[in-house]
Amino acid sequence: QLATVESGGGLVQPGGSIRLSCAPSGFTFDYFAISWFRQSPMKERERISSISQRGRETEYANSVKGRFTISREAAKNMVYLQMNNLKPEDTGVYYCAASKAPYSDWIPTLLEEYDYWGQGTQVTVSS
Repeated sequence: QLATVESGGGLVQPGGSIRLSCAPSGFTFDYFAISWFRQSPMKERERISSISQRGRETEYANSVKGRFTISREAAKNMVYLQMNNLKPEDTGVYYCAASKAPYSDWIPTLLEEYDYWGQGTQVTVSS
């Protein structure tokens, strides 16, 4: 089954840091744009960060800009989300999604544009 696999979630205190990892299962990330989505209780799933196929384009939601950094490591076929200065409102399930890119700098914005999803990893920010 083709999917992504997230890891690295956990419990962290406010102001702390954590790094999420995303790996493909059954395919490679070579021609895919990748995004991280967050789903918090009572809220819709929101796209918080994205990276284009070759990593030249990145996007961040205003709520995480300046605190989160997305990156990809082609040699290891991995995508990461470094999360710093975490706040309680960052709590949620984080999903990694992959979208086949029609061109290298494309970043899809709609959920239905993503081909593969993972099960998610829980991040809880609490003292």
